[in-house]
Amino acid sequence: MMRNDNKKFDTALIRDLAVLLDETNLSEIELEQGDTRIRVARQVSINAPVNVPASAAIASAAPVASAPVATPVEPVAEKPTQSGLTVTSPMVGTAYLSPEPGTAAFIQVGDQVTEGQTILIIEAMKTMNNIPSTKTGTVKQILVDDAQPVEFGEPLIVVE
Repeated sequence: MMRNDNKKFDTALIRDLAVLLDETNLSEIELEQGDTRIRVARQVSINAPVNVPASAAIASAAPVASAPVATPVEPVAEKPTQSGLTVTSPMVGTAYLSPEPGTAAFIQVGDQVTEGQTILIIEAMKTMNNIPSTKTGTVKQILVDDAQPVEFGEPLIVVE
């Protein structure tokens, strides 16, 4: 593949991303490096089988500007623990314990939280997602560090 500015795309990387897309059953993968962005997405239709091959590779030479959007997201599940209820991550992303760098954390161990109160933020695809507590109680443990990558279903906070 060639772009108009005569820089070559790494087609092997695009193929690897397409394979990763199929292996993980993700619908889309986006990679950004410098002023180049590569997005590989699975084209999904209502009647299509789940294992549709990756069908699109889109690249842009222009920087992508995206404003973070605060959107409440429900945690995936609550898992009982010996000392409370564990709030788990509803998505893959980066967990942030405070609303902005250098500001106080949303919660600390020992704090009282109410159901629906934001306990942390997970950034996914440059979108900031507020993660609410699913229970009223006392924060017993914070299981992630600030700016730590998290996986879908990963335990985040224990509330008792």
